[in-house]
Amino acid sequence: MHTSTAIAPSKTFFGFVVFFIKKQWINFLAIQLFWLALPIDQTFFPLLFGKIIDNFSNFVGAREFAWPLIKGPILGALALWIGVEICYRLGGVLLALTFPKLEKQIRMYIFSHMHDHSHSYFSNQFAGNIANKISDMVKNMVHILQLTATVFIPTFVAVAIASCIFYSLNSFFATILVGWALIHIGIGVAYASRCAYYSYIHSETRSQLNGRIVDSLTNYFAVKIFGNKKYELTYIEGLQNTEQKQNCQQMMYIERVRVALGLLTLLGPGLALNGYAYWCWTHHLITVGDIVLIFNTSWNIVMMLWWSSIELPNFFKQVGICRQALTLLQEPIALIDAASAQPLKVTQGKIQFQKVHFQYAGTSPLFCDKSVAIQPGQRVGLVGYSGSGKTTFVNLILRLYDIQSGHILIDGQDIEDVTQESLRQAITLIPQDPSLFHRSLIENIRYGLPEASDEEVIKAAKRAHAHEFIMALPEGYEAQVGERGVKLSGGQRQRVAIARAILKNAPILILDEATSALDSFTESQIQESLSSLMTGKTTLVIAHRLSTLLNMDRILVFDQGKIVEDGTHAYLIEKMGLYQSLWAAQVGGFLPDDSSSESIEESA
Repeated sequence: MHTSTAIAPSKTFFGFVVFFIKKQWINFLAIQLFWLALPIDQTFFPLLFGKIIDNFSNFVGAREFAWPLIKGPILGALALWIGVEICYRLGGVLLALTFPKLEKQIRMYIFSHMHDHSHSYFSNQFAGNIANKISDMVKNMVHILQLTATVFIPTFVAVAIASCIFYSLNSFFATILVGWALIHIGIGVAYASRCAYYSYIHSETRSQLNGRIVDSLTNYFAVKIFGNKKYELTYIEGLQNTEQKQNCQQMMYIERVRVALGLLTLLGPGLALNGYAYWCWTHHLITVGDIVLIFNTSWNIVMMLWWSSIELPNFFKQVGICRQALTLLQEPIALIDAASAQPLKVTQGKIQFQKVHFQYAGTSPLFCDKSVAIQPGQRVGLVGYSGSGKTTFVNLILRLYDIQSGHILIDGQDIEDVTQESLRQAITLIPQDPSLFHRSLIENIRYGLPEASDEEVIKAAKRAHAHEFIMALPEGYEAQVGERGVKLSGGQRQRVAIARAILKNAPILILDEATSALDSFTESQIQESLSSLMTGKTTLVIAHRLSTLLNMDRILVFDQGKIVEDGTHAYLIEKMGLYQSLWAAQVGGFLPDDSSSESIEESA
């Protein structure tokens, strides 16, 4: 289910938080109200206890008759305890209902946003880095809101209530408390905001480190066959040392904050407030109950402010981590649907390039004023050395990149005026090296048509000649294929990809060396299935084994971004041009690599 909303959240951290709070604002308001039981608990209980002690101290007479005098504050304390306990439990229940939902909303929003990024974006990112930032944002933003609701706001309210109570006794008590609290909070904020900067730097380094670790583990096979474990350890250790240094730096900074606040607490409530209370008592200005009230209340406020001070550096640290993770949303989406984009409607499957100009960033133009038309239902082969533009040609049809000028039309509809999702749903691509999910075989095949039944999946697997090897596995269609399909051979992955394409049955079909990983016998069987799959579809086939293109309606010969020849196999052979040279130069049925041609498509 697609969960992104029409209104995007602000790209600032505060705006991002407000965006998600609004989704459950009643719950958040109720949580905050219930958690105001904490400051009431920490200030009114000492007040009632003080009154109870004064009533005991002032009572004169037989003790069995003391109840009428002391029952008021005792029953009040009991009622307060029951009310506070109810509020705590209701607040806890709301937290349990609200924050898991909040985590889901944040995670799904960012996950949906990431899938809107272009092919080139993912080509330059570590998947592990992205996943780590999503996890960081969810975990830390939830903790920030919990701290705000259950620690910081209750502490502020507790200081306000305590100040009013102290003022009723002696204005100087309130002055000492408020002055100490303001200095305490000011030091905490001043130090902690700097801590956020250190945290931001450390979080970026940690994300890069996690990305490199995932990259190394993903390519474990290359590490093993080259015997390069030590090299990988050295490669990771450099960034790990930087991460360790930055982590130590921010932790030491936090400890310096705590030392400063500890000294301030000793001087404020510890000496000034309680010392002045003792002086007032010795001069008969306050009662024993007042001493109990001042001592307990000041101690409770100290503990609350101390806890807030401990959490404040962590709070700013988590804000720094979230700001760093928020860069995922601050990166602009390179390919977006037009505001008036409509779903693509393929009635025939005609593809047209009209004066298309395209170049990868930082490179010279690959296509200049390219114009070509592929008729509905045509089977067209694409031939040329690596880097000649074949893969770019099909990538532009899929709109994995935007062209600089010109138009690409499908049945007269400019692909920039239709939704990207509908465009790609109308096209089936079978790549040379298919990527499978770490899921079961039946899930991987069904990915071509998520609503397909088990029977339809099995039928497609049989047509792709994948059913036989699947049934030979102990778990059959429920067998897990491993990350990127590593448990399967190249030929098996290819057959799963072909089965997926058969199930999708889109009107436009693109084959990029789709049978290159298969043995000759299996390929001959698959060719029959592919031939039936091509029936009635506009088909583009990229092939280095030119013999697979003998039955194509047309063959387009690419050379340095230009279509230099266009025709059937027989016509191009008779023409004695580049295609005939490629045909004659085949070694073992494949085209030789052109050492002078570099693949821009792979590196861009």
